[in-house]
Amino acid sequence: MPIFRNAQFEISIAKPSGLPPSSGAEIAFAGRSNAGKSSAINTLAGHVRLAFVSKTPGRTQLINFFRLNSGALLVDLPGYGYAAVPEKVRREWQGLIEHYLRQRESLIGLVLIMDSRHPLTPLDRQMIDWFAPSGRPMHVLLTKSDKLSRGAASAVLQDVRRQLAPLGPQVTVQLFSSLKKSGVEEAERVIAAWLGLGGPAAGDEPAMADGANKNPRPGE
Repeated sequence: MPIFRNAQFEISIAKPSGLPPSSGAEIAFAGRSNAGKSSAINTLAGHVRLAFVSKTPGRTQLINFFRLNSGALLVDLPGYGYAAVPEKVRREWQGLIEHYLRQRESLIGLVLIMDSRHPLTPLDRQMIDWFAPSGRPMHVLLTKSDKLSRGAASAVLQDVRRQLAPLGPQVTVQLFSSLKKSGVEEAERVIAAWLGLGGPAAGDEPAMADGANKNPRPGE
């Protein structure tokens, strides 16, 4: 179910005051700079440059909105945590991201990108702390899993699930590789369920091999 195919750019905003009126369910993508967020979005969308991929972390400074065929919006949040960005800019990005995650009523779920070699950094945990109180679902993509052996990748997956287990079924986790195009169908099934586009309903069957535990939509 390629729900991200044919996504079309709609608007970029730099300040909370620039957020457009709600016009459909929104799925946000967030992640630490250089964790592979733009590559993951491009892989899911089947587009080489829907989201800008840079070898210089910290380049994405705006919230970018992309309209999906379903009418929902893919929302690409600025990458966080790049040390070379001036402190003033970091504070502005943090304020923009926090405002969006905590106050955007049309946001129905968060896809949190983590490098599988360095998951759950303090800034990742900060993002989780901002978003978790909303009760909305969060799906973690452990990217660059092709850089790990099969055994190591499996161990990382189980460890991240264990550490996030206190949050309950609100959070699901899977391995993902943009290079190998692995994990795409699983991610699509999870997010399609958030949008009511098919797949297991809330609290139904366990999710698929490599990935999430269940797909509930608490708080929705």
